[in-house]
Amino acid sequence: MKGKNIRLLRYAVQYWFLLFCIYIGYRFYLFVRHFETGGVSPFVSRPPSVEGFLPIAGFMSFKYFVLTGIIEPIHPAALFLFMAAVAVSLFFKKGFCGWICPVGTVSQSLWMAGERITGRNFRLPRWVDIPLRAVKYLAMGFFLVMIGLIIRTSMMVLFFITDYYKIVDVRTMKFFTEMSTATAVFLVVVGLMSIFYKNVWCRYLCPYGALLELVSKLSPARIRRNKKACINCGSCSKHCPALIDVQHSESVSSAECFGCLTCVSYCKGEGALQMTVKIPKKGIRSVRPVFYVVALLIVFYSFVFVAKVTNHWASGVSYQEYMKLLSKQGPTQREHPRLP
Repeated sequence: MKGKNIRLLRYAVQYWFLLFCIYIGYRFYLFVRHFETGGVSPFVSRPPSVEGFLPIAGFMSFKYFVLTGIIEPIHPAALFLFMAAVAVSLFFKKGFCGWICPVGTVSQSLWMAGERITGRNFRLPRWVDIPLRAVKYLAMGFFLVMIGLIIRTSMMVLFFITDYYKIVDVRTMKFFTEMSTATAVFLVVVGLMSIFYKNVWCRYLCPYGALLELVSKLSPARIRRNKKACINCGSCSKHCPALIDVQHSESVSSAECFGCLTCVSYCKGEGALQMTVKIPKKGIRSVRPVFYVVALLIVFYSFVFVAKVTNHWASGVSYQEYMKLLSKQGPTQREHPRLP
């Protein structure tokens, strides 16, 4: 596959997920609106995929599942989407961030727009860059300690049955639809910085990405450079969205690597850069870009498939509970639609 086609394929996958997230976000808004109006607004079924925006709930459910073997029924999709993101990162570097995450796609769109406007992207000096990159690890460490060590199983059971947890997805939506001034200012600042600096949120602030980085260190997939074929043009390092010095690396071991194949797509040396996978007892094998992407998507959607066929996809919160928790006018006497 030619370089430009690799990038077009990635953009197609990224923007498909972004548009899908916008679609389910709008459907979820209509779903919530139905209950907030006491059933006056038309009923729209709740899209379980919105639980992809509940990584903390997914992490808690994952711990609960590992310790008890039980899948909590309130937000089961959060668990499967969390496991899907981890699995993709385990096998395909930070492939979830580089191919699927809608926040990453928005961030990418901003710095690409900035590059077109200013003719370049800027880079923070090393003495600023390194300390800032520690922020996401500190945030990740906080959640790992709190959920992984401090919160016990009995505490999670009690939390799972609270009204707060039942509508935590609604609260997450309200965080953005009814955001505070401080939140708005923060998002504007991050957005403006993202125009001039590549992937500000992903590189410095995202604790979810930090967790997936640690997982990706175990990945058998890795970009490798053939010294003999390399013409030292520097295109790979110039265009890397993670700011990795690919040109001077025999293999890209950095946890920041998105596995996005951007460096491969810009490589001017025939066969100089390839995505490879290390197979036990068989050594290192190169992987064609299209096979890499197809395999990544298969792994991700396999978790969605399993969740659906085992009836662990839709929320266990009933229509009556949603009406009680969300109604601003009180429930109506209308017949209750059946939730999927």
